[in-house]
Amino acid sequence: MNTMEKLRADARGTLFDKLEEQRVGMLGLVGSDQHMQPMTHYTDAASAEVWFITSSDTDLVRAVGLGVRAHHCVMTPDGEFYACLSGTLEQSEDSQKLDELWSPVVSAWFEEGRDDPKVTLLRFAPQEAAVWASTDSAMVFGLEVARANLQSDHKPDLGEHMIIRFDGG
Repeated sequence: MNTMEKLRADARGTLFDKLEEQRVGMLGLVGSDQHMQPMTHYTDAASAEVWFITSSDTDLVRAVGLGVRAHHCVMTPDGEFYACLSGTLEQSEDSQKLDELWSPVVSAWFEEGRDDPKVTLLRFAPQEAAVWASTDSAMVFGLEVARANLQSDHKPDLGEHMIIRFDGG
């Protein structure tokens, strides 16, 4: 089953599967003059949460404060799947969640490892996600475009777009 078919069958499940596959996206604050920035995300599909580990001395953390609206956007390297999630972003003091997410890769970013006072956990609670999936076949793409050019009443079926809404958040 290709990504378009998976999205049609289970949009939310496909979103979280793709977030697991593509572990880096662009995170930005709504209404901020800051540019979006690349961030590694950690997903919890069961709770529909996305987590980030960063340093307290970043502009992002200073701007988050008690919670703000944010966007997190991802795309797969093959250009087959795109998503932009929007919701609330806040600092979290959940030490158990931080322990669960901690790894040698994360530790490399902090001089004192897990005990570095700059380690900051951010919790992103998506309220909705706009997702796009396109055909994974260059041949299908070419045939759909050719057919649309030959048949004026044919609209090419090259992808799927939908909005996923989350409860709460």
